[in-house]
Amino acid sequence: MSHLTRERISLDALLAAVASPGCGGTCIFLGTVRNGPDEHGVTAIEYSAYEEMVETEFARLLADAGTRWPDARIAVRHRLGTIAAGEASIGIAAAAPHRAQAFDACRFVIEEVKKRVPVWKKEMRVDGTEVWVDPSGRPTAKPSHV
Repeated sequence: MSHLTRERISLDALLAAVASPGCGGTCIFLGTVRNGPDEHGVTAIEYSAYEEMVETEFARLLADAGTRWPDARIAVRHRLGTIAAGEASIGIAAAAPHRAQAFDACRFVIEEVKKRVPVWKKEMRVDGTEVWVDPSGRPTAKPSHV
């Protein structure tokens, strides 16, 4: 199963991927492209990646989550391409026997994605400028792959 997509993220597909009669709690996280006061007029973000490397790291990350929460079921989709402000760029679903496990697993996955998964993003701004941003949200130099 691919964790990357160029399509809109389907909540139905994420929920179906983690559904199980043994899971009493399901947590969904959507990371959305924002344009708040600190974003300097972001209209969209362009996401790019070396897809094979990203898929491998997603597999490792989900295996790590599976070790921590062996009874949990977790699904993740990350979009590539240009995503408009207000649209989801990442979706995570975590289902577990109890709600606390589902919340913890979901939070673990998004925090680890930010640390480990090499997806690059370029902010498109209302004034026409484009700024490469590292996962922490700080402007950075253009990635060497581009």
